[in-house]
Order: sequence, then C-alpha cells, then structure tokens
Amino acid sequence: MLLPLLASSLLLSPFLNQGPTQEEQEEHGLPTVILKEDDTIIHGSCFIKIPKGLIIPDLNGNGVIQIQGKQSGGKKIRVRFTQGSVLRGAPTGTPWNTLKGMGISAKNIKGLQLSGLRVHGYKVGIYVQNCANILIQDLDASDNFRQRLGSTPLREDPGDWLFPHDNDKGEWRKKWGAALYLEQCEQLVLRRIRVRRGQNGIILDRVQRARVYDNDCSFLSGWGLALWRSSHNIITRNAFDFCVRGYSHGIYNRGQDSAGILMFEQCKENLIAENSVTHGGDGFFGNSGKEALGQNPGPSSPHWSYKGQGNRDNIYYKNDFSYAAAHGFEQTFSFHETILQNRIVGNAICGIWGGYSQNMRILDNRFEANGDKGYGLERGGINIEHGKDLRILRNHFFRNRCGIHLWVDPDEGLKKLPWVQSNPETGSVTWIVQNRFEGDAIALQLRGGVSGVHFFQNQRNGVSQAFLLEDQSKLDKRPSDPKVWDVSLPPQALGPILGNTQPVGARKPLRGRHNILMGPWGPWDHASPFLRARRRSPQALSWDLFGVTKSPTIKQKKGLAQELRIHKESPKHFRLSLPIQGKGVLSYAFILQAENYRFPVQGKVLNTQWKVRFFPWKTDPRKNYATWIQESRDQGLVANLPSLHLRYGMAGPASLHLSKEISEKLPAKDHFGTIATTTIPLSKGKWILQTKSDDGIRVWVNGTKLIDDWTLHGPTKHDASFTLSKRQAVSIRVEHFELDGYALLELDVVEDQK
Repeated sequence: MLLPLLASSLLLSPFLNQGPTQEEQEEHGLPTVILKEDDTIIHGSCFIKIPKGLIIPDLNGNGVIQIQGKQSGGKKIRVRFTQGSVLRGAPTGTPWNTLKGMGISAKNIKGLQLSGLRVHGYKVGIYVQNCANILIQDLDASDNFRQRLGSTPLREDPGDWLFPHDNDKGEWRKKWGAALYLEQCEQLVLRRIRVRRGQNGIILDRVQRARVYDNDCSFLSGWGLALWRSSHNIITRNAFDFCVRGYSHGIYNRGQDSAGILMFEQCKENLIAENSVTHGGDGFFGNSGKEALGQNPGPSSPHWSYKGQGNRDNIYYKNDFSYAAAHGFEQTFSFHETILQNRIVGNAICGIWGGYSQNMRILDNRFEANGDKGYGLERGGINIEHGKDLRILRNHFFRNRCGIHLWVDPDEGLKKLPWVQSNPETGSVTWIVQNRFEGDAIALQLRGGVSGVHFFQNQRNGVSQAFLLEDQSKLDKRPSDPKVWDVSLPPQALGPILGNTQPVGARKPLRGRHNILMGPWGPWDHASPFLRARRRSPQALSWDLFGVTKSPTIKQKKGLAQELRIHKESPKHFRLSLPIQGKGVLSYAFILQAENYRFPVQGKVLNTQWKVRFFPWKTDPRKNYATWIQESRDQGLVANLPSLHLRYGMAGPASLHLSKEISEKLPAKDHFGTIATTTIPLSKGKWILQTKSDDGIRVWVNGTKLIDDWTLHGPTKHDASFTLSKRQAVSIRVEHFELDGYALLELDVVEDQK
C-alpha cells in the first residue's frame, strides 16, 4: 500500500505573496490584522499577517477567517495576506482525505476583493456565498482535500466513481470539497488562481456573469472547473489539464466522471474559449440534469415546461479537448450547443459524445486518432445517439476508429422521462457537409434506422470504409442550398476572449494518454517526486520512482523488503524491484525517502502457482454445466501463473500474451471459460477470499464452495471468509465463464485483521 503524504513544498507562481504594493498601502491605508485563532471575523479591508508555521484548524466548519459586513462608502472589502503569510489548517504530512473545514468564508457581501492568498490543508479553501461584485486573484489553494483512490495501476475500483447529479444542497462541497467554492454569486472575476494536489479546483454553484481567466487548476483527481446551474459566464485562457481518475494506460480507461470542466443542470449561454482541457477523465463533461429530465421534480411554477430545458446556447471555441480517458467532450440532452474550432485528439472512447442533444453545431474542429480504446461501437470522432437537427460542417477527421457514428435504439427507460416526451426526435434533419476524412477506419456509420441525414461535399482520402449503413438507415447525398444548412457565427457572438496566457499547447511535451500516471491520491504533476507500482511479474514486485535526480534511500525494511533493489533507468527515473521468495501470503514494508518526500510502502502478496485452463465453449454453463466442464477438458489450453489477476477487458485469453499457443488458438473475446487450481500454505487464523468477476464465478476452498455467482453480471466483488485451526496447505479451485462484453477474473487471499 502506497501512502504519499501532504506535500512539504509548493511550486508557486511569481505573483503570489509579494505583499501589498506601496500604491495599495497609500491608497487604502489598510490596517494589518495578525491572525492567531479560529473564528477570526473581518468586517473591513485589511492585510492579514499569519505567523510563520502557525496551524489553525477550522474547528466548527464555518471558516477560520470569516469576512462579513459591508464597507462604508460603497468601497470593496479588500483582504490580502502580507508577504510570507500562509493559512494552513493541518500540519504538513496530514493525509489529504482527513482534511476538514474551511480556510476562509465570505457571505452576503456586495463588493469583495481577495488577493495574494495562500490557503492549504482544508476541505474547502475559500467559500464565498451570496456575494456580488467580486474579484479573487493571485491565489494558491493547493494541498486541500482529496480522496484516497482505491484504483491502482493494475485494477479499477468502482468505489472511485463520482456522481455529480445532485448539488442543490451543496453535495459537491460537502462530499468532495474544493479549492474555491462560490455559491449564489454574480458579477465576479477569478484570475491567476493556481491549484495542485487537490480534488476540485474552482466550483461555480448558481453563479451568474463570472469572468474566469488565466487560471491553472491542473493535476487534480476530480474537476478543474465545475458549473452547477451557472449561466452567462466567460471562461477563457485557463488550464484544466490532468483532472483525472480511473485510468491506467493500456489496462483500463474509465475516467470515473472526473473532468477538466464539468457542467451540470441547466447551464446556459456560457462562453468557454481557448482553454487547455487535456488528459481528463472527460475533457468536458456536461449533463442537462435531473430536474431538466424529470428525474427530480421541476419548479411548481405554472410556466415550467420540460420543452427546451437543459444545458443550452453555450459556445466552445478554440479549446483543446484531447487525451481524455473517456470522452474529449460530452454534452447530453442539450440544445443549440456550438462546438467551434476545437482540437479534439487522442481521446480513448470518442471525441464528442452528444447523446439526445438537439441543434448541436459542430464546426471547423480537428478530430484525430480518437476511439482506440472505445467500448463496443462507441468509438471514434463524433458519437451521437438520438440526436436531432445536427450541423456537422467543415471538420477535419484524421485516423479515427470511425469519423461520425449516429444511431437510435429502443431506450425504453429514457422514453418515459418527461424531457424525452416533451422534446421528440421526429422530423430530425442532420447535415454533414464539407468535412474532410483522412485515414479513418469508417467515415460514417448509421444504425438503428437513422434517417434524415444529408451527406455531400465531403472529401475522403485513405478511408478504409466510406459508409456503414445498418438496420435500414438512410443517407441522402443530394446537394442542397447552403442557406438551408450553413451555420456561421459573427465575431460579436463569441464575446471577449479575456486573459494574457496561452494555455493551449503550453504542455506540448506531455501530449498523449501515456503521460497520465495515477497514484493513490491522483495524477502525477510531472514535477514532484512520484512513486507508482508496476504490474507484478512472476518473480518480483516493482515500482517506478519519477522526478528525482539523486538515488533514494530505503529505511525500516521488513519482510520481503530486505531484498529490495534500486536501479537507475534515466536521469529522473529509478526502478525499485523486490524479488518474491517463498510461497503463501508474504508481507513487505519499507519507507522510501526521495529529496523532500517520504513514501511509506507496505503490503502483502499472494505467491503461489496456479494451473489455469482456458477454453472456448458452445454450451451455456448456466444451462448445462456438465457439458461445459467436458468442453474444458476437450479444448482447454493450460498456463502456469503466479497470480490470478486476469484483466481481459473487451478481449479474451489471447490478449494476455501468456503463450504463443493460447494467443493463436483462443482468439475469441466472448464465450470462453477459465478453470484455475492451486494449493497454498496458510497459517492458523481467519482468512478472507476476495474475488472480482465478470461474468459467472464459483470458488471452492478445501472442497467447500464459498462463492457462487453463476450469472451474467458486470464487474462484481465477492468476499468469503474461512478459518483454519492450524497451519496447513489449502486447495483452491476457481471456475469462471465469460458470456460477452467486458471480462474480468481476479482472486486474492488476505488475512482478516479484525
């Protein structure tokens, strides 16, 4: 188990904590408040001085510094820290998931300016509620709350998924915290805000007319920027890169609803332009919301209607939505969204996912190399299910798994929603005109009986398959008058592009999803030391240590760690290798020290030899188990493995590269079985058998069946305990079948610590 702790040093931008300028001192004549304790109330403009090394926890959850009142004469309340002052709520080394309270709270103020603040070690760095005419600038709110992730480089933990569909009662703030949380505010400017080593950067909750620019909230484990019921905002020239969880390159790509930018529940007329939003779970993730769809009750107003409700009339211009674990851009159940001149490259599932969106305009974008890790038929440049009146014009598609994929399907559950009933798809006309397709596997796929699609004046070069029309889908290739289909935006429609930075392309050396490296607290920032476990080999456990130049030191070695070895791979990369010697459940523990960082590592590993038989089957094991077993004997191929961690994904045994024979003779990704047996020595006491499977699984220990879920199911955990009265050899037998889709089989044996 890896346990990196709260960082002991910060990478700071030069604008932070320079102290008040002479002009500010002379103009305002501001007093200086020396901060000493929690619940310090600020009624007017001032400088705040915090003694070096002082730690002030928020004991009652309402803010250490509480800004209240109204400045006389209509002036803003101006609050700034003096040079070197840091508001810290917990000691360096405190695990991030234990952080509590708020650093600063400000409520019910018209006219507020916060400048030059450093706030670390809280659940929420700064909380601003019911305020107007706000300026927050030159803020570092790094090292605030973030969850410890259960996912590892080897396997995903479903418990890491975020569920952002509810926030009217402040659920986001209470569950996941934020560096900066603004609620029910209007007319504000947020600029030069920096966030690292946290979960969420900036959250706008029912915020109107904000100007958000020149900020860098990157390398977070949740959302860089999140909007809830927030409209008429300008969000330009920010970096929200590497806001991601649920990713391990080449192993799984889930994203788990993390995103560079999140937009939920009826956000309207926002301009999002020239932002770098790369390497996220999604780049942009939008959903019109439960109230809009009718999953939650709508307002009691007699004028309320589900027709046209949702995220709508937002413009996305010249952003970089690339290298996402899932989708570069996702906006569902929306209206009149304009996606213009964006870079959408290298996203694992697809570039744009626009399910049930209407009147979406996708214009002049670049879609390149999207969909290499798509799920099923969802892959490629643009994927839209049940879309209506789409305009897909003048885009460049290059080397995507599929350029454009449109479909309809029954979706009986969604059909019952008030939104779907109030916004029917009937009479839909989609225009796909003047696009360029180069090297795509398929230019256009239609399925489910899609009609009303007009496709003409498009160029194709090196496309493997031009069209894939399924289920009587229809395509009209006749030219039409541009007045009918053309869409162009006047410059004034975009509004001002605010900010002095140029974040798009600034992290060019980090392009590509292989640069997403996840640890137990979030993504590596490619700057500070970073320790990451590698996939286990039959002979050893190993770790990569990045970002250090001097050889690390190892202390307090226990168990297997006595044999730990360090190898230098490159000037800033070391590899640790730990030979596995012995059989059974073996423990190890050590502390790795690298520069100013300290990584305690401990764990146990099950080391044995599994005899694993893989085989294709024709007989459904749920209906005729005996025949299925006979097929395993007749057609099975055997491999000896040190562990039972078989992550097939959307493939089968051939994808594991266990042997040339298995790769050649078992290419099927569905309808295969696995039977594994082993004998391991275990000591006296209580043990827990842990499995994760998709699909059916059965497990016997010493001939007693402990786990039996012989069904079609998604990735599912099972635990079963057994007790040994003495040290003995324990036999384990595992049976597993895969029907179709995703496949997984994992087993561990751990000692019960209760």
